[in-house]
Amino acid sequence: MPGIDEDLEFKSVRIAILAVSDTRDLESDTSGQTLASRILDAGHELSDRKVVRDDTAAIQKVVLKWIDDPSIDVVITTGGTGLTGRDVTPEALTPLFDKVIEGFSVIFHQVSYQTVGLSTLQSRAVAGLSRGTFIFCLPGSRGAVKDGWDKVISYQLDSRYRPCNLVEIMPRLMEV
Repeated sequence: MPGIDEDLEFKSVRIAILAVSDTRDLESDTSGQTLASRILDAGHELSDRKVVRDDTAAIQKVVLKWIDDPSIDVVITTGGTGLTGRDVTPEALTPLFDKVIEGFSVIFHQVSYQTVGLSTLQSRAVAGLSRGTFIFCLPGSRGAVKDGWDKVISYQLDSRYRPCNLVEIMPRLMEV
């Protein structure tokens, strides 16, 4: 049966959060605050947290710095995954992916459908692996952040989750 095996050791993961928004700053970024609280409550480390505008170069600049930083294992973005002209997070980050985690989008939409119904179609949530760093791109709403973290990402970043999780493969991500 899938789930958390309490007999196993929990291993903390180092996570950076990037909010993509033309209207928010760190103080008004409630989605980022919600995510940061959940990350810390789960026992993980918050390595960094920033807000950048909806701009491909600005998004890439921050994320490229983080994926080159050995003290960051995971990047989670919020915002910029919609369908409007300014929503460019997937366009900014998918070119950086060495591998796409296709199942993330599928599972996120299943979870999101339970909360927002067919409105989940307006999200382009995506995830991938870049130079040994996991990247998850979530929509910017607090509800989407809660769904993405609480029902998907938190389990895969918990070393006790069975039958398998992303933490256990981290040492092998850069194998040749």
